[in-house]
Amino acid sequence: MGTDAAGTRLTGEQARARVRVRVEGVVQGVGYRPFVHALAAELGVAGFVGNDVDGVFAEAEGASGAVGEFVTALRERAPALAVVERVTADAMPPTGDGGFVIAPSTTGGRRRTLISADTATCVDCLRELNDPADRRFRYPFINCTNCGPRFTIVTDVPYDRAATTMAPYPLCPACAREYADPGDRRFHAQPVCCPDCGPALVLTDAAGAPVVGDPVAAAAAELRSGRILAIKGLGGYHLAVDAVAEPAVATLRARKHREERPLAVMAADLEAARTIAGVGEVAASLLTGRRRPIVLLPRRPDAPLAPAVAPRNREIGVMLPYTPLHHLLAREIGRPFVLTSGNRSDEPIAYDDADAQRRLVDIADGFLRHDRGIRTRADDSVVRVFRGRALPIRRSRGYAPEPLSVPWETPRPVLACGAELKNTFCLLARRHAFVSHHIGDLENYETFASYTDGIAHFRRLFDIDPVVVAHDLHPEYLSTKYAHDLDGIGGIELVGVQHHHAHIASCLADNGHAGPVIGVALDGLGLGSDGTLWGGELLVADLVGFTRAGHLQPVPMPSGAGAIREPWRMAAAYLRTAYGDDVPAALAVVRRNSSRWRVMTTLCRSALVTSSAGRLFDAVSAIVGVRDAVSYEGQAAVELEQLRDPNERGSYSARVVDGVLLGSDLVRAVVDDVLAGVAPERISARFHHGLAQALVAQVEGVREGCGLDTVALSGGVFQNVTLLARMTDGLTAAGFRVLVHSRVPPNDGGISLGQAVVAAARDRSAR
Repeated sequence: MGTDAAGTRLTGEQARARVRVRVEGVVQGVGYRPFVHALAAELGVAGFVGNDVDGVFAEAEGASGAVGEFVTALRERAPALAVVERVTADAMPPTGDGGFVIAPSTTGGRRRTLISADTATCVDCLRELNDPADRRFRYPFINCTNCGPRFTIVTDVPYDRAATTMAPYPLCPACAREYADPGDRRFHAQPVCCPDCGPALVLTDAAGAPVVGDPVAAAAAELRSGRILAIKGLGGYHLAVDAVAEPAVATLRARKHREERPLAVMAADLEAARTIAGVGEVAASLLTGRRRPIVLLPRRPDAPLAPAVAPRNREIGVMLPYTPLHHLLAREIGRPFVLTSGNRSDEPIAYDDADAQRRLVDIADGFLRHDRGIRTRADDSVVRVFRGRALPIRRSRGYAPEPLSVPWETPRPVLACGAELKNTFCLLARRHAFVSHHIGDLENYETFASYTDGIAHFRRLFDIDPVVVAHDLHPEYLSTKYAHDLDGIGGIELVGVQHHHAHIASCLADNGHAGPVIGVALDGLGLGSDGTLWGGELLVADLVGFTRAGHLQPVPMPSGAGAIREPWRMAAAYLRTAYGDDVPAALAVVRRNSSRWRVMTTLCRSALVTSSAGRLFDAVSAIVGVRDAVSYEGQAAVELEQLRDPNERGSYSARVVDGVLLGSDLVRAVVDDVLAGVAPERISARFHHGLAQALVAQVEGVREGCGLDTVALSGGVFQNVTLLARMTDGLTAAGFRVLVHSRVPPNDGGISLGQAVVAAARDRSAR
């Protein structure tokens, strides 16, 4: 019991109480302080709330029941974009405060706050965007606390306007009133602006001269006429073209040097998306959610799209508008349009205006740009749908830099440098894994510069100074060389992590499982611990280490990287392994001519050997006649999967001898069917079924030796949902629990997470 100011006796529910509260998680830039302010008004409590380097701090005073409800609501009633990880509350003596205010942000001490990803335009802002009576009618930069740019504009923390690329834009009186009004949806929305005080949009020709008229309407007219535009978005520039016009799409491909890789398409809304692709319930939720990735969907046979958008592919990458500019443009154009990364093949996406002008001037006929700065480039994210969940292919815009929680403590901060292809890096501290946005293939200076800048930016934003640096075993990867350049600086400790162990550890971390498991790692290539090139591995693994328990049959890899660019070389290697010199004469499509075959036979005798599953797919693709050479990584395997007849039930057989799966058995079966005139579609299906069946049998053999009944599936080959589904079903039927990816990609984009948790686990075990 207590008394109020007048001396009236109070019950326990009415007794005055005060608490100091700390809220941690993604709680800045997501409307959390306005939410707390409104909550305090609702419950009649006094005090204050503010941002600091650790997240959100608050003090609340009032009737003890109301204060208790206040603390509970902080955990359970957070804004839609917030991710509340922890709420702590400590009792304090009441002070008699009245009113509730938002306190100034503080910047001292170590930074621990988390930053939200960029978020698609919310329904409230869309309503205003389309309302002729609203002062932000058709304003391409409309946003509020529930949507808009976040990560790509943040320069520092705490997340306040001065620490974003919106700092050069002082608020006009009308926006300042909204920003300062606790009851307004734009209360403390850092990117808030309007036509009077915010960024402006302009359309220029290729030389940079402004085009007269409304930029959106003029840009739409340019696209409808078959011209190519470079459009500045949230995380960089896109190249856009009418997706219906075959000549325009072909011109874009020629200028961009992107011969055959499928192009993503933006549709105005869900109804429009359904005219070009099959959109299920899960896909619809991904397309319309706040993250708005590109979703790979089955292409409708009658889709009104140019064939050059996705040649030899039954799927199409579809996304819906996620910025106000996209919404305006999509409505104005009135049909789907290609929206692909603003770069030439193998270069990082352009995001700086001057750099974009220089690099894209020979591709684009004009530029639709604005003057809001982009601090960090971020490509669009890409996902597939598998068994009711998203299967990430590229995790970037809309997801990064929001951390992944792991259930294990990290003794010392870790930097994981990632792989060479599809690179991401990862910073791991406490139980937060900050997996970066997609960096790309570390094969040129521009991408490597983006990589090093990204690491420095993440270290500063999250105030993490890594002591342990994890890297791949391959000495020629630029990410490995970066790690070795840090060796000896400030007590840095290097930890080498085998490529396929990192894949399996990534899947374990994705599922919060410490192992041990039987790991199946299928990918293109990775340096094995024995110095050979692995890629079809069965590992008995936990986070600390692994034992190689099985693998695909090693075969020569003639000409090294040349075998990746020209799958016929791997076909020659597999044919020689399967038949010796007695290759069926009917396979001249692979042999090409006798002189080339003799060269390959010679090279096979001296070539490095590989157990790569990706190279087995290449070989079969070439033998079947799908793909003799490729223009992008993984193309042969992608097109072989796309070719598959979904009604075929047949399956090839392959032996497992002493833990080694004989891929040559599958190749001989493929050859027999090719010679018998079986349709390539049926051969593809039988190969997929046979490989999955043999792998399941191989896993069962490993179980007999180790007794484990949990299997983790990882590696880029598991982007193939046909193989993934067949293996998941087969393993489940055999009594296994199956772990697959859902938070990071199974490809090399997830490697950095695996490296990080392995390094941390070894650090824990050494203590």
